[in-house]
Amino acid sequence: MAMDSAVQRASAHTSADRAFESLRTQIVEGELAPGAPLTEVEQAVRLGVSRTPVREAFARLIAAGLATERGPRTLVVSDIDADDVAALFDLRRALDEQAARLAAARAVGDGETGARFRALAERFAHVSPATLKHDDAARHGYYALVAEFDDALDAALSSSPYLAAAIASTRVHLARVRRLARDDDARLAASAAEHGTIARAIADGDGERAAAATRLHLHDALTSIRAHLPRKETP
Repeated sequence: MAMDSAVQRASAHTSADRAFESLRTQIVEGELAPGAPLTEVEQAVRLGVSRTPVREAFARLIAAGLATERGPRTLVVSDIDADDVAALFDLRRALDEQAARLAAARAVGDGETGARFRALAERFAHVSPATLKHDDAARHGYYALVAEFDDALDAALSSSPYLAAAIASTRVHLARVRRLARDDDARLAASAAEHGTIARAIADGDGERAAAATRLHLHDALTSIRAHLPRKETP
């Protein structure tokens, strides 16, 4: 009997994980838009699980800042607020500039790190509005390349786990807001060029150039995201 209970708890936890990952992905990619209602019954049916794991997934979405309670038993996808976006980028500037410096320092003594970022720089150089037309509508191929850059940065920060963890905690929100520009291939191509400049500076072991390129990239990214944010209606 005790073993059966343990199996049921493990199964429920696995279902909750799947429900959370599915809902988080749909929110980040815009399939569940800001303000969209989230109800236990509807999501349980849609995801093919019971209401208990959905309830747990909802709690995790709230903790992650991706869902907001708007009254008793009323849960919605969190809005993307311009002030919150600006605050996110303030934090990212501090974290990412230091991460770029440390990655460049790592590349000086680690040929594998340098080679990895040099290869990424070459791949970013081939991204253009024309090549992006061959990607799918959500530009998954482009964002997969950005994710490879993030993975390389994480690997270079293996001796700075607290910085790596702080960066990782903001990525889900950054991924959500930067996808506002996914229909703007000119901006995505410019962003690819900016990533390439950062990657080359890291590969060259030039920490200050990498930090400056990161600062410029985040400035341009924030400017673009602000232009794509939904305008609030004035009363």
